[in-house]
Amino acid sequence: MKKIGFLSFGHWSPSPQSQTRSASDALLQSIDLAVAAEDLGADGAYFRVHHFARQLGSPFPLLAAIGAKTSRIEIGTAVIDMRYENPLYMAEDAGAADIIAGGRLQLGISRGSPEQVIDGWRYFGYVPPEGQTEADMARRHAEVLLEVLQGEGFAQPNPRPMFPNPPGLLRIEPHSEGLRDRIWWGASSNATAAWAAKLGMNLQSSTLKDDESGLPFHVQQADQIRAFREAWKAAGHAREPRVSVSRSIFALVDDRDRAYFGYGNDNDDKIGFIDEKTRAIFGRSYAAEPDVLIEQLAKDEAIAEADTLLLTVPNQLGVDYNAHVMEAILTHVAPALGWR
Repeated sequence: MKKIGFLSFGHWSPSPQSQTRSASDALLQSIDLAVAAEDLGADGAYFRVHHFARQLGSPFPLLAAIGAKTSRIEIGTAVIDMRYENPLYMAEDAGAADIIAGGRLQLGISRGSPEQVIDGWRYFGYVPPEGQTEADMARRHAEVLLEVLQGEGFAQPNPRPMFPNPPGLLRIEPHSEGLRDRIWWGASSNATAAWAAKLGMNLQSSTLKDDESGLPFHVQQADQIRAFREAWKAAGHAREPRVSVSRSIFALVDDRDRAYFGYGNDNDDKIGFIDEKTRAIFGRSYAAEPDVLIEQLAKDEAIAEADTLLLTVPNQLGVDYNAHVMEAILTHVAPALGWR
């Protein structure tokens, strides 16, 4: 069995071809798609966070709204860029959203990727300390978030408060029990995957990673997952970790699917540079008739290693079509692979 959810970037565009032409369209349709996914029997509704872009940038109102409209499906991010985050305020928002959802929040965070503007985190008021990089700053923000999510008091109370305080030091409120174990790190390298394991975070691995061996993407990603699990075991954590991978997968079952994705020109990994120093490998997309998809996906080593698969969806094609994309995978592909 494998948990299967969707991952949406929440794009909107004024283009006549887009079903999401405004921020309102993207946000409200995201809620509707999560409801549809739950009705279909999918396991997760996840959203990518980008700033200074016509995409979803403020996840917690959206996650809380989905939490109020659903009852079972996991609700998460993949991922929030921690360079932009105040970890204490983030802990308050996350705690509230998780309580509204009844403990279903799965919060993916990371050091971030190239954004729409140069050093966008500076406009949010964050600058790395002397001698540190923006990646160091992101990881420190993540460490502080993990600390405050433990629920331990750390703030000295006012001796003359406006309202009565409980005894001792005060913690961030609202505190949602168990959320600390549902924080995931989006790792692009084997080393950061091992770092995440040491801190007790789950692992999210997307459709790109640092090209560390020249091997096919799915093989490198499977190696990363195994390195993560080895580091987790060495750290001595009591619980079992979770691992997700994301893929673009389309079962061609009708003329719409073939018109959108039947061109078959994205079947190979690609190599590129996400910045001037980092060579990255980008995983292939899958688009084929269900019987061919089943054969192809059975050979994907990273999907086999992961307990959770996130299907990246083309949200600008609208709720009905994306629900169809998920239903086709859940009905025609997942059972044959033992995922259902």
